Amino acid sequence: QVQLVESGGGLVQAGGSLRLSCAASGISFSNISAGWFRQAAGKQRELVASITRITTDYADSVRDRFTISRDGAKNTLTLHMNSLKPEDTAVYYCAANLINPNLMYWGQGTLVTVSP
Repeated sequence: QVQLVESGGGLVQAGGSLRLSCAASGISFSNISAGWFRQAAGKQRELVASITRITTDYADSVRDRFTISRDGAKNTLTLHMNSLKPEDTAVYYCAANLINPNLMYWGQGTLVTVSP
């Protein structure tokens, strides 16, 4: 059984930083594409950062501010978020197996709130 558990969300002032972590069981982040999505109130869920064996990619809105990484030994996926803006406020979801949208795995989400 695959389980993804996010942590690290919270309230931060604009310009601040947060680090989100996602711990996986049942899969290995070393062998599977993974990423972070977010969904703001009233908006569709969007992919903000992804990682494969050889590449990382970012949405234009977060490029140069967010960094995605993984730790194979701990089997965790991390999203470092810097220079946060109020428009980054959303529930952030960890996801795995992005290559197969019909068989993706999702975490429960963690709320990030950025105050002006």
